[in-house]
Amino acid sequence: MATLLYRLGRGALRRRRLVVALWLVVLVVAGLAAATLRGPTASNFTMPGTESQRALDLLADQFPAASGATGTIAVKAPADGQLATPEGQAVVQELVQEASTLPGVVGAVNPFQVGAVSPNGRYALVQVQFATGGDEVTDEQRTAYEEVGAAVEAKGWQVAPGGEVLGGEPEIGSTEALGVLVAAIVLIITFGSLVAAGMTMLNALIGVGVGMAGLFALSGVIELTSTAPILALMLGLAVGIDYSLFITSRHRQNLLEGLSPEEAVGRAVGTAGSAVVFAGATVVIALAGLAVVNIPFLTVMGLAAAATVTIAVLVAITLQPALLGFAGHRVLPRKLRATVESAALGEPVGEETLPVEDRSGFGFRWARFVTRFRVPVILVALLGLGLLALPTPDMRLALPDASTATEGSPARVASDLTTEGFGPGFTGRLAVVVAGDDAQATAAAVPQVTAMIQRTENVLAVAPPQLSPDGRTALLGVVPKTGPTDEATETLVHDVRDAVGGVQGAEVLLTGATAIGIDVSEKLSDALPIYLLLVVGLSVLLLMLVFRSLLVPLKAALGFLLTVAATFGITVAIFQQGHLADLVGLDTPAPLVSFLPILLIGILFGLAMDYEVFLVSRMREDFVHGDTAREATISGMGHGARVVTAAALIMMSVFGGFVFLEDPIIKSMGFALAIGVAIDAFVVRMTIVPAVMSLLGDRAWWLPRWLNRALPNVDIEGEGLRTHLEDRTPTHV
Repeated sequence: MATLLYRLGRGALRRRRLVVALWLVVLVVAGLAAATLRGPTASNFTMPGTESQRALDLLADQFPAASGATGTIAVKAPADGQLATPEGQAVVQELVQEASTLPGVVGAVNPFQVGAVSPNGRYALVQVQFATGGDEVTDEQRTAYEEVGAAVEAKGWQVAPGGEVLGGEPEIGSTEALGVLVAAIVLIITFGSLVAAGMTMLNALIGVGVGMAGLFALSGVIELTSTAPILALMLGLAVGIDYSLFITSRHRQNLLEGLSPEEAVGRAVGTAGSAVVFAGATVVIALAGLAVVNIPFLTVMGLAAAATVTIAVLVAITLQPALLGFAGHRVLPRKLRATVESAALGEPVGEETLPVEDRSGFGFRWARFVTRFRVPVILVALLGLGLLALPTPDMRLALPDASTATEGSPARVASDLTTEGFGPGFTGRLAVVVAGDDAQATAAAVPQVTAMIQRTENVLAVAPPQLSPDGRTALLGVVPKTGPTDEATETLVHDVRDAVGGVQGAEVLLTGATAIGIDVSEKLSDALPIYLLLVVGLSVLLLMLVFRSLLVPLKAALGFLLTVAATFGITVAIFQQGHLADLVGLDTPAPLVSFLPILLIGILFGLAMDYEVFLVSRMREDFVHGDTAREATISGMGHGARVVTAAALIMMSVFGGFVFLEDPIIKSMGFALAIGVAIDAFVVRMTIVPAVMSLLGDRAWWLPRWLNRALPNVDIEGEGLRTHLEDRTPTHV
């Protein structure tokens, strides 16, 4: 592979104008396709096969009028008892009439007809039924709904439209650009050259532009959840910058060794590019592996992010060499540029002006310290990660609801007002679908179901049934005493299903946004151990191919598990338990979003293998060429620490930029990825790994002969490339 990439890099540099032109054409075409073919994103999370989804499908088939999105308008009168007066009832009737005439609405229910009025006569809930599902509600319809009740508010009343219809796509603003700015500063400091930093950033942005445009172009035919493009953008930016950084860093090193720009690019793509391809492949495999969980929206999210990473790899090994060809020696700091250019032209250069490898840098000093005190370092690191992981067993998963939305947002205002007037259960009502073979069977089953539910613990009320036109399907509203993400509500869902399971003559199914969230969370929780086992097994196999060792892959896999456990622990402590929540701008602690852990495992796996390969491959290279195990460990750390540090800081900056978004899902994803990268890069890979490698000594590279013969040679380290270059040299002498 290294030899193939070497030729690709040289070819891209020679034909750099063509390569740049082709990528710009791809970017323009993808942008035009996105502008013309882009479709809406979905804010709901469906789960085929679950009871809640079967109920929704049944409603859509037999009771379509009740299958559309719903809204709830919370109303608060200026004083207690005012709703009982004729004037108060007239105000509410005015609001109901206005809501029923909104675009996309099929009807609004007067709260006095269904008893949706608080005991103190100050609060009321107006139910609004839309004709289509939440994802089909247009922006114009949603805006009109959000603005309902202006005339009523002018009279001193408070009106707060809420409900599932308010779900929308998270907005990307200027705050996350701070992460990109920090990444640019890190590049400038690392390279000491604006040209090198700017070129690396430009390369990554072009790759992200192509990936995102292609993704939006496909959104017209593929249903994307609203978080899928955000995840793809977040990951595409981070790996795009990192992959370009690795290749540019190796290219600069080759130039300092006196190679011509063309040869330097070829060898950079052949060596660092091999690591980039491997790292990208691990991320892609891990993200695409989400399909084995068999959850459609998660599969789409994983494939969307995997496609963006694939484009980042292709851009890094083709466009980056072309851009480096335009830059020439300008990718070097100014103080070294003249010396290297003179040496390349064959001009005499004094030995004192030649760049000499500096082994007194922080990377070498840190490696010597870690290898010298390896046992205490390992114990302290393990103790620290263990303490961070303590909250992990308390992790709870759920889909977010309006009660965790940003304070001041329309959804949050409506949720708070509803809770204030009626209690938290009214913000997470359940729906029970009763479907019989005929109207008589349904009519007979409804009283039984109602009685069973009313006897279930934690049920506050059961609303009268709504019947389909043919009378075969009935819809019952169930109000719990607790909120949507409360553990007691989760228990209630299972208790209700157990209670109505024996009803004869009709099918009884429980659904609603709360039940859907519980079903999704439970299925994801069940899939998490299987996916973690798959990822860990994959990491052992891939690293065994790369390093021809048994202990190195096992060490890497255990380090990955430490990273995951500590990351989960910190995230639970802040986002679920509320410790230091103000530091990340979190208004309301809540259970973690259900798909966060499984996505975090897939993404961190690829990034962890990235740093592992970059550091340990140099250790193995020096060990194979005669260094002792300790010397090889110090050399590998010394040469790789600067680049890995820069790469990790860039990843943290890009991911951390998304913490400033208001959406709690994106905020938690950005935080968990940023802290996970920090733990894996600085604690696991740059501290525990060299300490363990030093402790293992020569045993780290042991592999049974039969297994060595059975494993294919993927040549990540470029040994085949070195042989190719050595064989080629005499023909040019």
